[in-house]
Amino acid sequence: MTRPHIPRLRARSVAAATGILVTGLLAAPASAHGETPGGASGTVARTVGDARYEPGPCPRTPEPIPELENARCGTLTVPENRAEADSREITLGVAIVPAVADDPKPDPTVMLVGGPGNDAVSQAKMAVDGGLNRDRDVVLMSQRGTYSAQPELTCRNIDEFEARAVGLVYNAPSTAREHLAAIKSCRDQLVGRADLSAYNDIESASDYADLRRALDIPQWNVYGISYGTDLALQYMRDHPEGIRSVGLDGVLPPSKAGFALAWSSARQGIDGLFKACAEQQECNDRYPNLSATFERMVRQLTAKPVTTTVTTPGSPDPVKVVLDGGALMNWMTTATHMAPGVPRSLDELAHGNPQRVAEQWAASRVTPEIFGRISHGLEYGVFCSEWVPYETEAESMRGAEAAFPTLPRSVLAQAPQLTFIRQDCAVWDIPAAPRQVRDVTSSDIPTLVMSGGIDSQTGAESGTYVARTLPGATVVTIPYSPHVVLATSKCAQSIAASFFTTPTAPDTGCIKDVEPPKFEIGP
Repeated sequence: MTRPHIPRLRARSVAAATGILVTGLLAAPASAHGETPGGASGTVARTVGDARYEPGPCPRTPEPIPELENARCGTLTVPENRAEADSREITLGVAIVPAVADDPKPDPTVMLVGGPGNDAVSQAKMAVDGGLNRDRDVVLMSQRGTYSAQPELTCRNIDEFEARAVGLVYNAPSTAREHLAAIKSCRDQLVGRADLSAYNDIESASDYADLRRALDIPQWNVYGISYGTDLALQYMRDHPEGIRSVGLDGVLPPSKAGFALAWSSARQGIDGLFKACAEQQECNDRYPNLSATFERMVRQLTAKPVTTTVTTPGSPDPVKVVLDGGALMNWMTTATHMAPGVPRSLDELAHGNPQRVAEQWAASRVTPEIFGRISHGLEYGVFCSEWVPYETEAESMRGAEAAFPTLPRSVLAQAPQLTFIRQDCAVWDIPAAPRQVRDVTSSDIPTLVMSGGIDSQTGAESGTYVARTLPGATVVTIPYSPHVVLATSKCAQSIAASFFTTPTAPDTGCIKDVEPPKFEIGP
């Protein structure tokens, strides 16, 4: 589930905060990137089976990325659908960011990013800032269908609808009709240039296995974040050869991915944040009983939505925002990334001032610069073949009611960040993936399983769950950290570095020194 964060498991608030500009520029060709004599990985053309790697220009990115300036780049060409003998070919962009160390380790790390639908090449900065290239090269490949792959299966119209939707009642039938019209329009755009049933974890895991062989890398490490952990677990299960170690950050188990898990994760992360406030006297005295306040406001706004107008960095014009129960639940699920301000925002909302919540809710979606970045073809390929077919509506509702028994059924009917997905999948109309996609991963590969203590998108309990069948796992929860701990926690970065040095005995001692957030106290 992100990206590192926001709607539908995608990193929207990060983009909004950093003011990303879409330029569509190509990075410099690999020949300008200081190739190592003798053919460093990524500098030599090679064909293995049906896969072909060719060095060349770095993949296009929505804006220039300095971290790619010295990268060795190219493309991997693979069959779109390996089950068809006459399948068309697709190309995936590849960038290899060199290690900082003068004498790097021989086994690089490949990073699998969130979404589904984010482009790994565009997230080179996160890999570098997280220290993944400290003493190893980092391999980034655009997962099939993403921004720098061909075909690129993005649909700007869906992003534009989601921006408009902040001014609509979140789960009203009229909103659903507009949403489904956008999904149908997207499908109509894509179906002529791609086999939509081939954009899934089984094919993507094979892509990464082919990439390692085509780069002639005997052994590498894997680091998956958010939805990338789902893909990493699939990859471990289907293609374990050549994998030295695996890091999982913000764990999404393939065997449980879906709506009930989204509700359970929301409960865990939200409770963790409220507990952190309750443990600080000043916060608890000023904002007592936050859980009760939050759930009361969800019920109240479901019965009587509030409409307001805000300004956002992404829009020069005032933005209409409708806050109802579903919108508040979805805001809260992502607001753990802004933990210090959450108690104050909720309190102001409860006292008739919705501005802070409305501004944050709008900013996560109304950012034109990030439109057209997400691969909806891959997103719905995963949701509609791997998730929806393997969880009934009754199972989803039981999970929702177990997590939030006091909330209205109209809110519980749409899981956080997965609104209208069942209806979407009826429109997307692709077959279910083979049941093996839901199998539990059992493996002796050394694995680091990291979660955030206030992760409301992939709750920490999922880390414990996947570790049951990974006897070589080290399970770590970083206190007070939101979704994707590598992006925000120096402790998590230290643990990851230690793990890749010694996968069987990482140093987790920094956990005891993690400080709680300092919550804002309003007037």
